[in-house]
Amino acid sequence: MSLVFAGTCSHAPGITGRSNRAASNLREGLRHSLGRMRKLLEESRPDALIVVAAEHFANFFMDNMPAYCMGMADEYEGPIEDEEWLAIKHTKIPGNPDLSRRIICDVMQKIDLAYAEEWKFDHGIMVPLHFLTPHYDLPILPVNINCQGPPLSPLHRAYEFGRTLRTACDAQPERIALIGTGGLSHWPATPDSGEINEPWDKEFLDSFIHNRREDLISYKDEEIFSDAGQGGFEIRTFLAVAGATEGSIGELLFYAPIPVYAVGCTVATMTVE
Repeated sequence: MSLVFAGTCSHAPGITGRSNRAASNLREGLRHSLGRMRKLLEESRPDALIVVAAEHFANFFMDNMPAYCMGMADEYEGPIEDEEWLAIKHTKIPGNPDLSRRIICDVMQKIDLAYAEEWKFDHGIMVPLHFLTPHYDLPILPVNINCQGPPLSPLHRAYEFGRTLRTACDAQPERIALIGTGGLSHWPATPDSGEINEPWDKEFLDSFIHNRREDLISYKDEEIFSDAGQGGFEIRTFLAVAGATEGSIGELLFYAPIPVYAVGCTVATMTVE
């Protein structure tokens, strides 16, 4: 078949772990939008879901930090964090190693893609799955883009990775959905945690929703770090989704700065043509 759904959302641990500390209108607005995204995802009837995330030194560290990696396991476990802290129960999530292998082999024709047969999900994947696949019955193909430890893959490569991933998905007989998770501006685990650059977020989202490639790849990491914090490097997951839906535009279902969640929370979908 082909790619049948694409979107992006935030994955901040506070969305679940500190849920009730946000203003009720923001909390319910975010949850309602994630519910809309779940409905659209379910209506696309996917056989598998690719989650492009930026994991947080849970599986990869500076002794072994691939720029791009895809999981190729029968099943995964998560969350790696404490259940009570994240407010998500530890569970097992199915994979699809055969589909992973086929996509990896196709992507490798243009992009060097690492793979892992062991992978424990942290909040970067578990928070989105908690809302989008709450029964954990949809096979997941996890993808990590290094957004943690410089040197980081250039933004134009993240966009190209998305384009290559789309080609690989379209070559498969399965119906495949894709979400990117992360960002936008935030300063996690620093004295500035809770700061959010709302104008920067909105400017980026406008370029993302309209899929303006040249604008999206024009950001410099030095500027991202200054204006959006080290968490801003996670826009690479958004660029991968933009690359996978090149030529299409999207819809912003929700955006609001929620300091208690320490991030500008985002839910968006992209048209798949």
